[in-house]
Amino acid sequence: MRTMPGNGVPAPALLAMPPFEAGARQGRLRQYQLQLIERVQAARSGALAARKELGVLLGGRCCLLDLTQLGEIVIASGVQIQAVPLAQDWYLGLATMRGRLTAVIDLARYMGQAACVPGGDSRIITFSPRLGMNCALLVERVLGLRQQRGMQCMPSPDGPPWARQALRDSEGQLWLRLDLAQLAQAERFLDAGYAGTATGKDGY
Repeated sequence: MRTMPGNGVPAPALLAMPPFEAGARQGRLRQYQLQLIERVQAARSGALAARKELGVLLGGRCCLLDLTQLGEIVIASGVQIQAVPLAQDWYLGLATMRGRLTAVIDLARYMGQAACVPGGDSRIITFSPRLGMNCALLVERVLGLRQQRGMQCMPSPDGPPWARQALRDSEGQLWLRLDLAQLAQAERFLDAGYAGTATGKDGY
């Protein structure tokens, strides 16, 4: 579906809206993105005293991502992904992001959940350059920043080392904390070929 440049809002949807409403929606999207980027940058620089992480929805599951392991947050509908032949179903393909080829992963599918279908709320989140991998994750939705302080540690779920920390917040919501640095070293994650020999070796 054709989209308007730079905002990921389907063009037909904008045409159906009154001009004021369409402009207001675009403004809210831009403001949200800018605020989130500013907060991520502030957290990296130590400006946020309390530890905060980015909440995302993956396969219907609430997950936390360490801000120091993240790069950019991009509206998924504005990214063109080129499929790669003979790749695993969770390896969506390659996209050009800031002039660099980046592998895009459906982490929900990798974890054995239903595939993430790109929609109006879905986002692509790149790995931090310090992880040494040009990779990005497709997530169903960004849930905003969450403060880890005050969350209660729960019994570790039966999963791979990069997804074993479970936390419950004050409202009773359970969060799965993901360590992308460990994920980037998992043998199965590094072998995205359909005939790869590492299938299932990280617990999923």
